Amino acid sequence: MAKKEDNISLIDTFSDFKENKKIDKTTMISVLEESFRSVIAKIVGTDENYDVIVNPDQGDFEIWRNREVVADGDVTDENMQISLTEARKTDESYEIGEEVTDKVHFESFGRRAILNLRQTLASKILELEKDSLYNKYIERVGMIVSAEVYQIWKKEILLVDDEGNELILPKSEQIPRDFFRKGESVRAVVARVDNKNNNPKIILSRTSPLFLERLFELEVPEINDGLITIKKVARIPGERAKVAVESYDDRIDPVGACVGVKGSRIHGIVRELCNENIDVINYTSNIQLFIQRSLSPATISSIRLNEEEHKAEIFLQPDEVSLAIGKGGLNIKLASMLTEYTIDVFRELDETEGEDIYLDEFSDEIEGWVIDAIKGLGLTTAKAVLEVPRNRLIEDADLEEETVDEVLSILKSEFEEDEN
Repeated sequence: MAKKEDNISLIDTFSDFKENKKIDKTTMISVLEESFRSVIAKIVGTDENYDVIVNPDQGDFEIWRNREVVADGDVTDENMQISLTEARKTDESYEIGEEVTDKVHFESFGRRAILNLRQTLASKILELEKDSLYNKYIERVGMIVSAEVYQIWKKEILLVDDEGNELILPKSEQIPRDFFRKGESVRAVVARVDNKNNNPKIILSRTSPLFLERLFELEVPEINDGLITIKKVARIPGERAKVAVESYDDRIDPVGACVGVKGSRIHGIVRELCNENIDVINYTSNIQLFIQRSLSPATISSIRLNEEEHKAEIFLQPDEVSLAIGKGGLNIKLASMLTEYTIDVFRELDETEGEDIYLDEFSDEIEGWVIDAIKGLGLTTAKAVLEVPRNRLIEDADLEEETVDEVLSILKSEFEEDEN
């Protein structure tokens, strides 16, 4: 016979399951019935002659056993059969062959059955919670969520949503200048949901271009309404981003709508992204014009396209080169990401300065990767390289002193030969 505390324990287990907000009512009833039947089958061998009725609204359950009435002395299975004499103790009208239904108190199966039920339910609850978590967040991939910082580690941050679900924000998905404290609310986009061994892991991101896109949707009603579309996004998290937008209504200026009056709309996005600079440009299917706009604020003199190889050679006045390259090469890098074209910037030669030579002309004497490293500084001609301090070539282009000296020697000798 089960003890009173076992019965209380059973009621508590049922109540805990009933109060679980993550599991819907229909699923809860089904799982409870299945769990009771599973335990009954383990204890008595079968659950076929049992009816389990779960009353979630009342917070209780009933178990009924059906047995066939047989003649006294013919009982071979007490779980499936009941003698005529025993049956008539309940109701004198019972006859052989009829079915007797009597209520069974689950506690009567003993403490082992109750412990078994608790373990079964705990396992089912955990499994259902995992399924519920996976289904909830797999539908939210690419959407912004808000969660509270719970634990901060070196490689990731653990956050919890308003239902207590755990979410992960890896260090690699954080903006370099991000700094969070425990208890602080964080916004991020759901990057993916891993489900290895039925153990869902929700990965968030603040560096994804999608995060920037979703922030624009929140701040700019015209995007949310479908009047303006974000065509492309290129982003170097925490530093700079370029967003190409297009309007389906000629009366709407897409760039102006995204920026807002005196920057009112874009300022909130910039703050969220740790002061990341955002350039909003008009999208166009004309690739030559699109490349030109993507290199803003630089003014381009001419463009030579190779559409097959997705390459573009850009020619600019000398004072425009640094604008096209941008600080640390960010502007040209983002333009390449946005247009999906490899962009090479060239300084237009000024005949009044005397003859100059493009660095590419020295490819038979200087290795290609060295030329590319120097061009990354916006230096595309021999004279442009010779005019900058030697230390800048070493430090900013990240080249060895011997390599720089060799390059300078080759370039100088070219002009010395011309003079001779």
